[in-house]
Amino acid sequence: MMNKQPKFLLVDASVLPEVFEKVIEVKKLLETGKVKKINDAVHKVGISRSAYYKYKDFVFPFYQMSQGKIITLFFILEDVAGILSNLLNIIAKAKANILTINQNIPINGAANITVSIRTGNMACDIEELVAQMREIEGVKKIDILASE
Repeated sequence: MMNKQPKFLLVDASVLPEVFEKVIEVKKLLETGKVKKINDAVHKVGISRSAYYKYKDFVFPFYQMSQGKIITLFFILEDVAGILSNLLNIIAKAKANILTINQNIPINGAANITVSIRTGNMACDIEELVAQMREIEGVKKIDILASE
């Protein structure tokens, strides 16, 4: 019998059964030490032990699968001085390594920018990094284009 290779999909959690997010919550509670026992964690989030054990080896938050990878981010920024600099400062503070930056000429007051980063030494996860960047005034859109 041949070993089946895992097949990974990037799916918006809003379309998945709630149990998957709850499994991730259990993992976070255990990793952070907020609870010591699996029984306590599953009880706290409202799933059964069997549901946790069924999915625990198959469900991961995106940031966990992207650690040590190259992530390509796409931005639409207002054409205002300093916005790109603010984004790059956030990336630097997170200790991500910027590999490439590609900026197109602004059209109609907005610039398209692609930034590729290596996440191996990041001090936070990719979700947290993107959340920080979304808070910058003038950032109209952020998408994760690729993860290798």
